[in-house]
Amino acid sequence: MSAREEILARIATAVAGADDVEIPRDYRTERHVEDLVGLFAERVDDYRAIVHVIPAADVPARIAECAGDRRMIVPDGFAGPGSLDEAGGLDDADGVITSCAVAIAETGTIVLDHGAGQGTRAQTLVPDYHLCVVRADQIVAGVPEAIARLDPARPLTWISGPSATSDIELNRVEGVHGPRTLEVIIST
Repeated sequence: MSAREEILARIATAVAGADDVEIPRDYRTERHVEDLVGLFAERVDDYRAIVHVIPAADVPARIAECAGDRRMIVPDGFAGPGSLDEAGGLDDADGVITSCAVAIAETGTIVLDHGAGQGTRAQTLVPDYHLCVVRADQIVAGVPEAIARLDPARPLTWISGPSATSDIELNRVEGVHGPRTLEVIIST
């Protein structure tokens, strides 16, 4: 018997009957958090994003203020102020403004499923600036709750702060694989 055959035989013996073993799936799927908005804002801030927690009525004015004179990609289905300077395409864009599918308080993660108001993956990863509007009712405590709200057949982009990586000397470099600046408006 060759070494390969011996290894495969050991694996076959180890997994024999594994299909008959019931795996418990009773892990926690919900977590109670007193202040979802506060925890999410804190975690997003930890990732070096700019965070604004404001009443829903103030969102249009804050969007205009944050966008400033940037040429913004405004995805189909995004309900925002009509005063934005819209970019003609990716090459003309200084930034993108999106909504989200869900946001996770525990991890400070924003999830896009690229539905209405969220743009395409390229629209959200190519511009140097991303402004994301998150409604308080879109924030869940943990990952299991977020997964339950998402359609696994949709393209998902998980964002935890501005794009960042480290070089071989562990020097942080921002903006290499996506927007260098992430600004989040949390609408309460």
